[in-house]
Amino acid sequence: MSRIVYVNGQYLPEAEATVSIFDRGFLMADGVYEVTSVLDGKLIDFAGHSVRLARSLKELDMAAPCSDEDLLEIHRGLVARNDVTDGMIYLQVTRGNPGDRDFAFPDPETTKPTLVMFTQSKPGMAESPMAKTGIKVISIEDIRWGRRDIKTVQLLYPSMGKMMAKKAGADDAWMVEDGHVTEGTSNNAYIVKNGRIITRQLSHEILHGITRAAVLRFAKEAQMVVEERPFTIEEAKQADEAFFTSASAFVMPVVEIDGASLGGGTPGPVAKRLREIYLEESRKTAI
Repeated sequence: MSRIVYVNGQYLPEAEATVSIFDRGFLMADGVYEVTSVLDGKLIDFAGHSVRLARSLKELDMAAPCSDEDLLEIHRGLVARNDVTDGMIYLQVTRGNPGDRDFAFPDPETTKPTLVMFTQSKPGMAESPMAKTGIKVISIEDIRWGRRDIKTVQLLYPSMGKMMAKKAGADDAWMVEDGHVTEGTSNNAYIVKNGRIITRQLSHEILHGITRAAVLRFAKEAQMVVEERPFTIEEAKQADEAFFTSASAFVMPVVEIDGASLGGGTPGPVAKRLREIYLEESRKTAI
């Protein structure tokens, strides 16, 4: 059965879905996106993703394509039409198709935003084998633009970072700027030392992760100590354990950084416990 996607008010078979070559998302990477996980047929932290989407649109002076209520209805419609039990829904909003290429923003009164959404089915996503073994990361220079807090579709360098990691025999890359880790290619980064969870504070330098916010909240509720500050790769190599968070990987243990093994090369107790808590609590509030 063909996957059903959503494009500007229509549910269509993916083979019939099209966007103009003049769309600014295609020509200028002038767009933002969100990825919402689906577990047991329900949406994880939809409200958080909606709030961040609105913030990204506001920061770029881009119009919202529809209301939050409509977005929720479309999400649920895609889950139902594609019979998704576990997986993700990708949402992308661009500044639309002004009919030609121009650096200047088009008039929002005459050029409406483009809204594209589709599902990705990932059966058993919560039981990822990598969560049991942990992953390896390398460090790379962070040369992205300065507004990483806006979730734009400008993902070329993160893609290059993942390929650098693959070439080095690792699973992902952590980016470093001015000697300190900013974040992973598609995730927020953490280390654990003497029972303290250390992660970079929110700013323009990192994405304000929805999973990050939930995990830190659950950690504090579980009486874990959280320290929000920058850390170096050398500090990370000396950590007791490490992990990252993202909407699709939840809490993922890191067992090696630039060839240095952490925790004997196995996932640590803090990462494992936070993953358990996150999945349990998120399922309770899924909609």
